Amino acid sequence: MLFQAAALGVVQGLTEFLPVSSSAHLILARAFFGWNGDQFGIAFDVACHVGTLLAVVLYFAPELRKMVQALPRALNPRGDPSARQMWLLAAGTVPIVVAGLLFNDLVNQSLRTPGVAAATLAGGAALLVAADRVGARTRGEHTLSMPEAIGLGVAQAAALVPGVSRSGATITLAMFWGLRPDAAARFSFLLGVPAILAAAGYEGLDVIRSGLPAGAAPPFAVGIVTSGIVGYFTVKYFLRYVSTHALDLFALYRFGLAAAVVVWTLR
Repeated sequence: MLFQAAALGVVQGLTEFLPVSSSAHLILARAFFGWNGDQFGIAFDVACHVGTLLAVVLYFAPELRKMVQALPRALNPRGDPSARQMWLLAAGTVPIVVAGLLFNDLVNQSLRTPGVAAATLAGGAALLVAADRVGARTRGEHTLSMPEAIGLGVAQAAALVPGVSRSGATITLAMFWGLRPDAAARFSFLLGVPAILAAAGYEGLDVIRSGLPAGAAPPFAVGIVTSGIVGYFTVKYFLRYVSTHALDLFALYRFGLAAAVVVWTLR
């Protein structure tokens, strides 16, 4: 059980931030290896989300600290990049909150299947390739407008569907709008902070109501630690990678994984 918890923690830590979809990988890992995803219920997913949340908060601590310090100036953000960025992130968070409240049950009941994951993995890969080749990508994240931030929030909300990928959808759209890949990734990861926090909080309510399953503490601790450590280094090295490399490698991986899923389901 501890091995399974560690493996799923590694999967969560890697794929929460890479443009390959963490939800699809968790579904496929459990399906491929025959692991019982419900053994500890939704509480284990909360633990893994906490790990990745801690990872991104730790990495972006200086930026997040500046935004907290800018709170007294929030009503007059002109000339204050941190206050303006705080408003952009707040606007971008609204769509996923609304979508989560309206469609979370539908997604969990109908769309968390290998077939859906394969289709969205392939579709997202095609869009990622196109974004990597269209137009000049020279803008920084601070050039985003409020409507663009909301648009990126809508892209993030689409990632409720397994296989879309939170970072993949937002980075792809931002690149279509001319952002540099590293700037797109930075804004995407910061935008993920309130989204991951909201998801963990929402799922955590069920944990509070039902209580922790017997014997859950060791696997939960392993899940938090592994997803947190792997998540931190994934953020760090992915940002370095996209500053000098195209994203074709991730698109090819998505295409390959989608094809493998199709072959596996038809076997």
